[in-house]
Amino acid sequence: MKKFFIFAVASLMMSLSANAQEGYDNTKHEIALGYGIYSNSQWIDVMEEVSGIIFGGDYENEKFIGPISAEYFYRFKKWLGVGGIFVYGRNQQDMMDGGVKDAEASHNYLTLMPAAKFDWLRKKNWGLYSKLALGATFRTQKVDYEDPTEDDVDDSAVHFNWQATLIGVEAGSPNIRGFLEFGVGEQGLLLLGVRYKF
Repeated sequence: MKKFFIFAVASLMMSLSANAQEGYDNTKHEIALGYGIYSNSQWIDVMEEVSGIIFGGDYENEKFIGPISAEYFYRFKKWLGVGGIFVYGRNQQDMMDGGVKDAEASHNYLTLMPAAKFDWLRKKNWGLYSKLALGATFRTQKVDYEDPTEDDVDDSAVHFNWQATLIGVEAGSPNIRGFLEFGVGEQGLLLLGVRYKF
């Protein structure tokens, strides 16, 4: 099944690249809102938890919101859009010590990435595309300890981030479409959303 899927996608991409210039859509602007799963920030949190567990820590009641993303693209050519992506994510969890809550930790992730969107096929009611974005994430970390004698943590940092959408599928009306993306990066491995073209 896996080989068949890879073969089907490769065949489709080759056949569609020749038809990319025949697309229906003549709109110049696109805005989109999406919600994803398994972003880079989520993986960072998982790695930090694993390292904490190795050194005797424990975590409970973890809640991750996002990644929630907003996009804008301006179409320079039928097959190329250039713009930007904003992504927000939040992780909150209880830090435990011997089965007792020791502190509450929260991380906020604000990401801004210039991006390019490559349309392989633009038809009246559907399309196929890929996307690449590179940028930076502003991360804040807060740890509020239950014990008033311990110093709370309030820290921030900036780090490099990215998104590579291998394949995106959009469908709907010529102007409003739902989309599903498969990729890797700060928008997640899987991204669902709605796009407006004008």
